[in-house]
Amino acid sequence: MNDKLFSLNGRVIVITGAAGLLGQKHAEVVAQAGGTPVLLDLHAKPLENLAAELNARYGSTASGWVVDITQEDEIVANCAALLSRYGHIDGLVNNAANNPKVEGDGNKYFSRLENFPLTAWYADIAVGLTGAFLCAKHYGHAIARQGGSIVNISSDLGLIAPDQRLYRNPGLPEDQQPVKPVSYSVVKSGLIGLTRYLATYWAVKGVRCNALCPGGVENKQDPAFIKEVSSRIPMGRLARPDEYQGVLLFLLSEASSYMNGAILSVDGGRTAW
Repeated sequence: MNDKLFSLNGRVIVITGAAGLLGQKHAEVVAQAGGTPVLLDLHAKPLENLAAELNARYGSTASGWVVDITQEDEIVANCAALLSRYGHIDGLVNNAANNPKVEGDGNKYFSRLENFPLTAWYADIAVGLTGAFLCAKHYGHAIARQGGSIVNISSDLGLIAPDQRLYRNPGLPEDQQPVKPVSYSVVKSGLIGLTRYLATYWAVKGVRCNALCPGGVENKQDPAFIKEVSSRIPMGRLARPDEYQGVLLFLLSEASSYMNGAILSVDGGRTAW
């Protein structure tokens, strides 16, 4: 096999939400493939620790940057700093998102559509959708100087509606049943629209944009919940945190050089049912 097909040697890849569960795994595979992970998140210490770990394990030149992606001026300043430091930006992984809670907050049962606070809606849209737009606007413009790849991390819930039966509590009345909040579905669906827009916008400049739609990840959830959701997945289980690395590497590398505007569902077959 051509060793260069999946190589990211010399490529600078910006990853938002890099300190999160999947963000760390995204950064890890970039480093493993010889790329330079640029780690963006809100708190310095986790970024410093992750960059140090990646550099020690893989000999990469990862760096961590505190950037609030809902603030355009911070993105502009960071993009300029990265271009000054590295000379180019070759990839962007729009991974950052709020994960709004299903459980009620005391007496309000805020996750239900009737009660979902406008402040929570604004916050979720700001990070997951507006933040992705702003990152594409600035880091994507930098990528367009020489070409590269943008990957938007959507979700299986960008393709299908959440099955609210998964969250039911038999002891509660109907108007107090917890649900997956509306903002999550809207953000993840919106990222698919953003993907198609970007795929056609800079294509002539060699910028590809694709969406990765992961399924659920096993992460110490209640065993009853894991059993219930697994019954809705043909493979019969949730994903391991590292099971999206191969697909991400494919999308960032020359292995997917003619893939543009694709929406890849990686969910154990859930959306096939």
